[in-house]
Amino acid sequence: MSRIVREITPIAEDDFFIIMNHFNAKFDFPIHYHPEFELNIVLNSQGKRIIGDSIMDYGDNDMVLIGPNTPHAWTGDEENKDAHVITIQFQNDFLDEKTLNRKLVLPIRDLLVKARRGVWFPPEVTSTVYERVNSLCENQGFDSLLGFLSILYDLSISRDYKILATQSYVGHFDFSRSRRIAIANEYIQKNIHQNIKIKDVAELVNMSETAFSHFFKKRTQRPFTDYVTDLRVGFSARLLIETEKTISEICYESGFNNLSNFNRTFRKKKGCTPTEFRAQQKLITKY
Repeated sequence: MSRIVREITPIAEDDFFIIMNHFNAKFDFPIHYHPEFELNIVLNSQGKRIIGDSIMDYGDNDMVLIGPNTPHAWTGDEENKDAHVITIQFQNDFLDEKTLNRKLVLPIRDLLVKARRGVWFPPEVTSTVYERVNSLCENQGFDSLLGFLSILYDLSISRDYKILATQSYVGHFDFSRSRRIAIANEYIQKNIHQNIKIKDVAELVNMSETAFSHFFKKRTQRPFTDYVTDLRVGFSARLLIETEKTISEICYESGFNNLSNFNRTFRKKKGCTPTEFRAQQKLITKY
């Protein structure tokens, strides 16, 4: 059974975006996802935040841009009654592909791509846009659309941000420039639970094992075995968050050959064991 829920958002088909301004906010909504983008600002609070497979502590002035269908949730200190949350949700097609590929908005396009893994902005960046975001709560006319685009653009050219979820969790890779890498990745994804040999993948794309190894590393910036391991860890993290399956079941379903190897590899990549990772996630789930 899934641990996360599909949120039905209040945004209408003809809305560019909606704003929800919550004072004395309660952090009682479970881990959830929805097909819209979301910019979330949390003020006067601290706790834990989950975005995909990123589970981190957060503090005051926390701002994250989240892409479509990426699971997310915040918890807050129950003793704090002054938490303030501003949430902007906007359609995933509010700017069409043709518009996003025009020069002036390329930074926004790139930001929206990154948002599928969650983009965190530091408090100083939050402070620079807070008043403008807050003013959108009071202005719903055409000027609000221009203001919102201006905010997105300023965030897109900010250098001080951090991408939260791993590529392997979200499954966002750019294979548009290499048909062979795309074929290899599709094979790996379909056979993640099995023993994957580079020899078999090389044959699939009509290359020798040695040639494919060099080709793959050059195109992806990492060795084939590391790439497969990252996908396995990302897949296992998703199962730990989204299902009730046991650690042992997840280990073998993710293609690891034994629990010891799974625990060791997961700790190396995530900084904690699968059990510890799930325990952190449960701290958020219970709210």
